[in-house]
This record gives sequence, C-alpha cells and structure tokens, in this order.
Amino acid sequence: MERAGVPSVSVISSGFLKQAAVVAKGLGLPDMAIAEFPGVPMTQSKAQLREQVISQLLPRVIAGLSRPIQRAEAEPETLTPEPRDTIFRGSFDDVQEHFHEMGWSDGMPVVPPTLDRIARFLKFTARDPDEVIGVMPPANREATVWNIAVNGVMAGCRPEYMPILLAVVEAVCAPEYKIEDAGSTPGWESLIVLSGPIVKELGFNAGQGVMRMGRQPNTSVGRFLRLLLRNIAGFTHGPEGADKGSIGQSFLVAAAENEDAVAELGWQPYSVDRGFEAGDNVVTVQSVVAISAPVYSQSERADEHAALLADVIGQRACGYWTAIGMCYANWHPLIMLGPSIAKVFAQNGWSKDDIRNYFYQHVKISARDAERYAYGAGLTGFRIANNVKQGLLPLEYALSEDPDRLVPVFQKPEWIGIVVAGDAGRNQSKGFVCNHVQGVPTSRRVVLPDNWSALRAEMAPKGSA
Repeated sequence: MERAGVPSVSVISSGFLKQAAVVAKGLGLPDMAIAEFPGVPMTQSKAQLREQVISQLLPRVIAGLSRPIQRAEAEPETLTPEPRDTIFRGSFDDVQEHFHEMGWSDGMPVVPPTLDRIARFLKFTARDPDEVIGVMPPANREATVWNIAVNGVMAGCRPEYMPILLAVVEAVCAPEYKIEDAGSTPGWESLIVLSGPIVKELGFNAGQGVMRMGRQPNTSVGRFLRLLLRNIAGFTHGPEGADKGSIGQSFLVAAAENEDAVAELGWQPYSVDRGFEAGDNVVTVQSVVAISAPVYSQSERADEHAALLADVIGQRACGYWTAIGMCYANWHPLIMLGPSIAKVFAQNGWSKDDIRNYFYQHVKISARDAERYAYGAGLTGFRIANNVKQGLLPLEYALSEDPDRLVPVFQKPEWIGIVVAGDAGRNQSKGFVCNHVQGVPTSRRVVLPDNWSALRAEMAPKGSA
C-alpha cells in the first residue's frame, strides 16, 4: 500500500519496535509509519488496554495515516567490498575480535574464511559461485553459493560438506519454510535431519549422542545454519537484530538417521516418508520450539511402549502447543525413536503409520484448554468451531458444543515425523515440537558433483587411509 501511495500504519507493541524497524528496512520501506502500543498487551487489564488505546495508540494511528507519504532518500553510495575482496588482515586472535565486533560470529571462535579455504569448498559444486540460491528475510540479503561456502568455512565444516550445505539453504529458502518467522518470540530453532548413504560416507553420527556436539560433521553443519541465519538473514538478538526469541533455546547439531537400523526393521527411511527414493541423500529442515523429556520405555509389547511415548511426547510435550497448531491448521511434531524401541515395534508388526495412528487416536486435549492456551499466546480470536467451519480442522473437532469435549492433539497422523536414531544400547526416545506453520518440514536432495569420489580423495588429510 505504501508503495502504491496509500498511507498505512503498523501497530507494534513496545517489545517489537526494533524487530519492526529491521523488517521495514529489509522490505525497502525504512520510513514506514509505526504506531507504538506501549507495554505488553497480554498482561494488561481490559481497562488498561482501553485507556492505552484511547490516550496513546489512537492518536499515533491517526497521525500516521494523516502524514504525507515519505519517499526514503537514497543513501549515499559507499564502497561495498566485493565477495573476493580481502576485508581484514591480522593474526588469528585479531580475526576473532574483528568478527565479534562486526557481529559475524555466534560467540564462538570461527575459522577465518580465506580465499583458499573458500575455493576448496567451491570444488564440491558445479554451480556458479555468484548463483543466488534464495533471498533471506528479514534482512532480505541474497544467499549465494559463495557466501554459503564462506559461512561453511567459518562454521568449521569440511569442503566435502558443501553439497549438504547447499541443500540445507535450498530447504530454508523455500517459501513454505517461512524463514522470515525464525525470529519469532517462541525462539524456535531449525533442526536438520540428514538421510541417505552420505551419512556413513562422511562419518555423521546417527547413534549414541546423536544430538550431542562433538562429531565434526553433525556439529559443524548444524552450526553453519545458525551462522547463515545470523549473517545473511539478519537474525541476531542485539540492538539491530531481528531475533525476538523471548527466552530461546539452542542446539547446533544436525541429526543423522540410522538407516542400517531402519533396514533391519524392514521399515523405509525418513527420506522415503518425505517423498524421495530409498538410497537418495536428503536434507530435511524443520523448526523445533520445544523438546520432550527423554522417554525411557520398557516392555516387549509395542502397545506399552506406545502408551508411554504418547503420554510423555504427545500429551505432555505436544499437548500445550497443539493449540497453536490448531490455529494455523499446520503442525509437524517429530519423534526420534531409539533403535531398540523401534525394534520392538517392528517385531510386534507395527509400522510407522501404526505408531502415528496410535498417537492420533489416543492423545487428546479438551477444547476449553486448547482455546485457553491459544488465547494466552495472543491468538484471542481462535475458536475451534470456527476453524472446523472453514475446513481447517476435521469435523471430529466440533462434534458437540461441550467445551470439555476431547479433541485430538495431532490433527493428521501423516504429519507426525518418525526418525530412528540414537543409542542402540539404551531404551530412550525423544520428541521435538514443531512451531506450527513456521518451519514446516522442508526437504531437498543433496546433489553430489560428478567427480565426488576423486574430490574426496584429493581433500583427504595426509596419512589417512
């Protein structure tokens, strides 16, 4: 509307003003009119809200709509370094200090992205270094093959991880992933799941400690995405940043699927669930807003394992947040089954779909609680019956008007992801809660260069077998 010459005003509460400024600048509208609503609306009484609206918000809205459209003057041209320019020289310690000062690091030491190191990464792709993979809001900077390699170097990746890094960026730049929401207040993180022969080929950990830092491939690839989100998308939490995670969480590890264990069970790998062929190398990225407690289940019977997993992962970890999923009619929790637990299910004749259907049928929440939880998150207009009328939720969510009726926590069983990974010598599983329509599971195939084997041999450390 502003670009068309029509005045507009964005109503923003105090806590979001800095984020709004970053978003407006990224949209090319740094002078966009903003009307501040003072304080935190969800902690104020109705009387306080009314007084704030009348005395402070309404005058600001009127002023914003009454002002003439202001065209932002072009900023004076500055010398912008080209991708291959050397921007800093100094010792290793000097480089660290410079990167910290510029906001280019995640608070940990980075590998200096020298031209030589970047060139080694670029050998592992036939794509042009200047090719734009996608534009990453809110800063709206271009993610190119070149700066992907730069951030891969900084994260401590090896050059042969480059095809994986490209697939990761393709996934998060896909419109359905909604990377623009990665700085929302729940503070969700992007979880990478890698499937295919490349897991074993590059030494990714899919077993004990799969989500622990320590194995170079898992750790550096996970860290790469966080650096990219900071340096290209602009998600930092400083004064100029767009990360509004209220408390936030952090894990920097890419998960790998144990396809050997999956094959022994007679199941298909997660990549096939995502629509690919068995044997494909596939990256899947999804948001994680919460993680369940570790679930230790004990029995030779599948139904007893399912009951405990449904209680801890389904009812306790997912129950509260399902209300937000219902609002957006889009929600994709992920269950990571330990190999020993998956084995019991398979031996009892259960498939992944049987597990999904069990969760769908047995994990429920009252309609009253779902609407109460949504209200607390600011979705004050959400009513389950209205979403059913609009076709966003199944009919069974409104079979009666009883506010205490029980409705499924999982809207569609096929939306539940299942990955087999972790310690084969322990009986543990864990659940990862997706942030509804933000960060839905998005998958891309890893494209290896034609001379993959020769390149790997060339890059192998001296003295290695």
